[in-house]
Amino acid sequence: MTRRHGYVLLAAIAALVVLVSTAIYVGVGRTDNESQDTLSASPRASHNPRNSAEPASAGSWVGSWAASPAGAEPGTETGGFAGRSIRNVVHTSLGGTAARITLSNLYGQQPLSITHASIAVAAAPSNPTAAGGTLRRLTFGGISSVTIPPGEQTVSDAVRLQVPHDADLLVTTYSPIPSGSVTYHPLSRQISYVADGDRTEDLSGGAYTEQTPYWRYLSAVDVLSNESDGTVAVVGDSLTDGITSTMGANHRWTDFLAARLRTETGAPRYGVVNEGISGNRILLAGRGRPADNPSALSRFQRDALSRTGVKAVVIDLGINDILRPPQQTSSVAITEGLRKLTEAAHARGLRVVGATLMPFAGHRGYTPRLDAVRRAVNAQIRAGKVFDSYVDFDRALRDPYASSRLRPSYDSGDHLHPSDAGYRRMAQTFNLSDLKGSAPANL
Repeated sequence: MTRRHGYVLLAAIAALVVLVSTAIYVGVGRTDNESQDTLSASPRASHNPRNSAEPASAGSWVGSWAASPAGAEPGTETGGFAGRSIRNVVHTSLGGTAARITLSNLYGQQPLSITHASIAVAAAPSNPTAAGGTLRRLTFGGISSVTIPPGEQTVSDAVRLQVPHDADLLVTTYSPIPSGSVTYHPLSRQISYVADGDRTEDLSGGAYTEQTPYWRYLSAVDVLSNESDGTVAVVGDSLTDGITSTMGANHRWTDFLAARLRTETGAPRYGVVNEGISGNRILLAGRGRPADNPSALSRFQRDALSRTGVKAVVIDLGINDILRPPQQTSSVAITEGLRKLTEAAHARGLRVVGATLMPFAGHRGYTPRLDAVRRAVNAQIRAGKVFDSYVDFDRALRDPYASSRLRPSYDSGDHLHPSDAGYRRMAQTFNLSDLKGSAPANL
């Protein structure tokens, strides 16, 4: 080969390298107007290794935050939130190197059209302004818009984003046309925001002048983590929803549990997803189709067993079955319902930790007869006949001098729901090793 031919060959090889490098950059890179840092994969196509996020970023997908769809927001039946941007503020239990979201139209009566969506790290707690360099446009199957049929949900493509532990995220959606009833989670104990027009890519929160105590459409945030072992899904009622915890402080007992799982030596490194719905019952649902406040038996598959990376389930339910009309006065019916939940988790190989029912003397619904039902349920739980293991919230929070009441320092004042100190005590009561391991074949 002549020297001239050698130069020509080297030039051709160099050109090929540049061409391939450019193709790779375009495939995983970003532009100012397109989905920034979008990973190569939609989670809906994750069965194909070439379309998976894992080769691009090592780790496992786990749940960092979730909220159960609880009903159709009153007053949205006609217009929904047409022409407005909803900026949900949510709090992570675990961080990661990428994120994806789930949007729900469970209670919609017509298709939900989302033309733009974004995710960002909040610049400050409970603040609608995004931290610099963190705003990412979300896509769905590679495009920025998605239409979600009534009763369905959708998962976004993954985007590269350094998601911190124990931090607020901003998840914003924009719908240009009326979409009817809005699927929402009330009593969030977190202020979120609404703005007129398409403000999904606003870094500033200046346009978000309307505050709201609801989460709308958003039902989950997953992260790609190289630190986590999986997810624990917590199914509960207002005690888990944390309706008496301090607004915006993230003092639900599940928040305190997440902190323990992140920091304590020997603890399983699980993300925590809070699937509490205020007023929730094991056996009965609310009105409507689909039912507002669906029963735990009807929502367990969606809200617990199907969550990303779930390794264990915690169940804190039963008090509303006793207190809310029609009152369930059979402890057998309640424990049988709890066993059905445990059996469903066992069918997936998941451990179940259940909670004893806390006292409520002094509450307006209290009667000695109803308290006897609570005690009978607790006796079955402590006897090991309901769950794989249990956490004794009753013993931890009751008044040592009046066992039918909450200890005053743990009482929010309504004699049913805990104070922030009570929620912290609930999390401290856990033996974290109970969340590890596989489920036994039988109770």
